[in-house]
Amino acid sequence: MRARVAAATDIGHVREQNEDRYLVAGPVVAVADGMGGHLGGEVAASLAVQVLERLTDQGRGSLADRVREANRAVFERSMLDRSVTGMGTTLTAAELHGDRARLAHVGDSRAYLFRDGALNRLTEDHTLVQRMVREGELTPAEAERHPHRNILTRVVGVEPDVEVDEMDVELRPGDRLLLCSDGLTTMLPDDRIAAILREERDPQAAVDLLVAEANAAGGVDNVTVVLVDLSEDGEDPDPATGAGARAGRTTTLAGPPAPPGPAPSRARAVGRPAGRARAVARIGVPVAAALGALVVGLVGLRLYLDSQWYVGVADGHVAVYRGIPAEVAGFRLHRVVTETEIPADRARELALYRDLDEGITAADRDEAEAIVEQIRADLARLATPAPGAP
Repeated sequence: MRARVAAATDIGHVREQNEDRYLVAGPVVAVADGMGGHLGGEVAASLAVQVLERLTDQGRGSLADRVREANRAVFERSMLDRSVTGMGTTLTAAELHGDRARLAHVGDSRAYLFRDGALNRLTEDHTLVQRMVREGELTPAEAERHPHRNILTRVVGVEPDVEVDEMDVELRPGDRLLLCSDGLTTMLPDDRIAAILREERDPQAAVDLLVAEANAAGGVDNVTVVLVDLSEDGEDPDPATGAGARAGRTTTLAGPPAPPGPAPSRARAVGRPAGRARAVARIGVPVAAALGALVVGLVGLRLYLDSQWYVGVADGHVAVYRGIPAEVAGFRLHRVVTETEIPADRARELALYRDLDEGITAADRDEAEAIVEQIRADLARLATPAPGAP
């Protein structure tokens, strides 16, 4: 199965900041809608997708387990930092494997399956009014207009543990898997969402139109949409659109590619002892080309490694590394740049840094050092008794 993924997020017309986040990482896509006052929602949503992405890259646990780990990380940060106390986020994620998708869901963001022109909701909102609908106290139509329809009963990060809804979905070529925050579903009814997916076959154009119409309908909330188009391997999901610039990101369902490395050389010098000068002349060009390719590969690898940064463990302490946390044929592809005084064992006490030994990747040195400072701040808060504590 082949997938094309398109995504967009927008602040809307009313909110002062965008507290939505989305993730497209290998076989996993996700949408998070944060809440919790000034900066709290943004921190919660960002932290949740960061943890989900890192655990996915490491192949750690089931999708639901990764969501639970994200919950612990958000909860711990909320407990440690009073400026974001009480923050939380929705989190709806899908992991694609061949002709199946595994869903993990908390909150009122949603996942839909669009098949044969019909839109089917896959997730149930964890809201007060949805509970009332389930118990027969409200009709679905009444729930859509209820003044308390946005009160959540289940959120990532508010409690130390969270119940995660899980389900498997069979996929077919031509299906479209839609994940979105409630900034879309509170502005557009399901029949209009379905109409847009029927009319606009290009995935990025469909995503952009959904966001635009949500804003045109009022845009009272941030809106985020991720759309996955499925097709047979080697087949464009919609041949009429081709693979143009607006076709979204194309990805396979086999996971991320292998890290780059030096290109192997297969050149061999073969010849008879007699006529050696002519034999050397014949093989000189291919050997030189092979050696050149090897040199270019090694230089490229060094440049790549010099551009990679992560936070890991050195001699029992938190450290900033340059390179990637791996070895090839006994050669380390990383080196310590800064070793801190922070004990790694203490950092591992927090869920967010439990996988420190595998490395927490960063975009550059500044981001790596910012991660170290965040670890230092979290541990300082952990050591400080809460107000009123004995």
